[in-house]
Amino acid sequence: MSWSVETLARARSLADRYPQKRSAIMPLLYMAMREDGYVTEDGMRVVAELTGLTPVQVESVASFYGMFKLIPQGEYLVSVCTSIACMLNGADDVMSSAEEQAGVPAGETAADGVVTVEHVECIGACGGAPAVQVNYELVEGVTSEAVAAMIRWLRENRPETITAAELQERFGGARSFDPAISEPQGAIGPFPAFDPYRTAGGAS
Repeated sequence: MSWSVETLARARSLADRYPQKRSAIMPLLYMAMREDGYVTEDGMRVVAELTGLTPVQVESVASFYGMFKLIPQGEYLVSVCTSIACMLNGADDVMSSAEEQAGVPAGETAADGVVTVEHVECIGACGGAPAVQVNYELVEGVTSEAVAAMIRWLRENRPETITAAELQERFGGARSFDPAISEPQGAIGPFPAFDPYRTAGGAS
């Protein structure tokens, strides 16, 4: 196992919360991404040992869900929604602008390793279409000019933590609704921000 002692202790504690340890597979895969930057073969072996599954069973789950990345990602994962509501509101232009500014087509990581661009299906923000996520932090009402400015900002500033509130303020437009609860912690890598998994701001 390559995980730190602290991460392994946290992972075992998390798995112990479930009547069947195999039910912890998805949270543990997020922890694997936090540990290695993406889901590595070694990470899947660790998850298999912790859950009693085989590495093949773990890989079958990791490879099914798009949020588990099996190859290295850039420091910032820029996900452009191209589903119907976003498409009708200009998502194709936003996608093209993101690809042009990043210098790579969707699904690839820029040569500097800072940005990965991908298109995604519905991210649940149809009322604020077109919508984009950076490390799964949502920003709504994004224009092609705004997404280009956002990628330039990411490259120039390399923020340690990404928050939806800051993205929305800097690069967003019309929102579907105001969030009821602020989430100041934000994401610290190209994976969702969950404090219990130490994938949120302030984690070590």
